[in-house]
Amino acid sequence: MSAPRVQTPTPVDTFAQRFSATRRGARLARLLAAHQLTAWGHPHATEAHDTVVLLVAELAANAVLHGRVPGRDFALSLSRDESRGVVRIKVTDTHPARPARLAPGPDEDGGRGLLLVDALASDWGVRDRFGPGKTVWAECVLRPELAAPGPRSLTE
Repeated sequence: MSAPRVQTPTPVDTFAQRFSATRRGARLARLLAAHQLTAWGHPHATEAHDTVVLLVAELAANAVLHGRVPGRDFALSLSRDESRGVVRIKVTDTHPARPARLAPGPDEDGGRGLLLVDALASDWGVRDRFGPGKTVWAECVLRPELAAPGPRSLTE
């Protein structure tokens, strides 16, 4: 008779914070994400750091510009999974509308944020949350040697 297999827990570090749904809140989310990545050993000006910070900036800006409900905050969550070599970013707001993935015209000033997320994230999507609103999530590879290639999905 063999001994029972014991699974060791996956080392996952997390950061979570709520922010006011303002430009200042989006900026603070980006700055704190940058600080957290540095604390996790991914310093400023490395590809992993700068990619995650850019993804956080885009998702937080979308939460403030398109997901804002007066009197409600948005939330940022970062989860680092060293065994998979990825960081998962989640931005939650209380607006019920899902983000639109429309290609803007050449003369339009905005509307390229999700195209950028799609280009930089290894995977991303949108899911409903408990209560009103939604969570937009993205994964970013920190250590390419650990990340397993897989299908990209737009929902979780």
